[in-house]
Amino acid sequence: MISITPSGESCGAVASGVDLTRPLDDPTVKSIRSAWLEHHVLVFPDQALGDEDFERFVGYIGPIGDDPFFEVVPGKKHIAAVQRDADETGRLFADIWHSDWSFMPTPPAATCLFGITIPPVGGDTIFVNEHKALDEMPANLRDRLNGKIGKHSARQAYSNDGQYAAGNFDGAMTIKTSDEAKAIHGHPLIRNHPETGRPGVFGGSYVFGLQSTPDDEANALLADLNAWLDRPEFQYRHVWQANMLIMWDNRSVLHKATGGYEGHARLLHRLTVADNADYYLPA
Repeated sequence: MISITPSGESCGAVASGVDLTRPLDDPTVKSIRSAWLEHHVLVFPDQALGDEDFERFVGYIGPIGDDPFFEVVPGKKHIAAVQRDADETGRLFADIWHSDWSFMPTPPAATCLFGITIPPVGGDTIFVNEHKALDEMPANLRDRLNGKIGKHSARQAYSNDGQYAAGNFDGAMTIKTSDEAKAIHGHPLIRNHPETGRPGVFGGSYVFGLQSTPDDEANALLADLNAWLDRPEFQYRHVWQANMLIMWDNRSVLHKATGGYEGHARLLHRLTVADNADYYLPA
């Protein structure tokens, strides 16, 4: 029987008593989805997953999503690698707050990472609960955010002259940059979660401006919003273990990578889950 233990922080919970190497029945899937929607980040320790196990589990949550700027691991159909070699000294990948692929017209509902090579120290992933951040936001800041549409783009990261382009980023990650990254899509800074209806912020580093708002005003507002989201009371710090699967809700949390494991390799496998209403729990 599945058991859910909250982290005691702003979000996050550990799911135990379930073996993801085996097919799951409908009640178990519903329990997992319900816990994920409640806690936003769900952790499954001690799961010795093969590729088929990983993809089967993701299929219970929704269709496997598109990772537009990652190459898949050679020999895999969908799985990408989040990787850093022991001798790397350059910039850490994904070390600023973001919601995965928020620049897409319909961003992914979930990201799933599976820990393979975990350094003995460092490499934590930190999350921000954007619902809690909105719930506790000062009224004057919330009033400034109401009705504003964020302009999301991957241009600064994944365009041919972006920070992960050849010559700007030298690491083990297999990233494919493209000027398709310069496309812009708008999403409200405050929006209701498409599945639960709970209001939350939808921000992060892919937001570079606001629709119908002068740049100086937009930059000031985004700076104030980002400073608010960065407060420690909204955060959950996840400590990795090998054979650990973690699934988070991109519609509810921001996340970022941390370092501190110089001289050690780190490897996780990654799949995203497309946001598909056919998989939502019944109201």
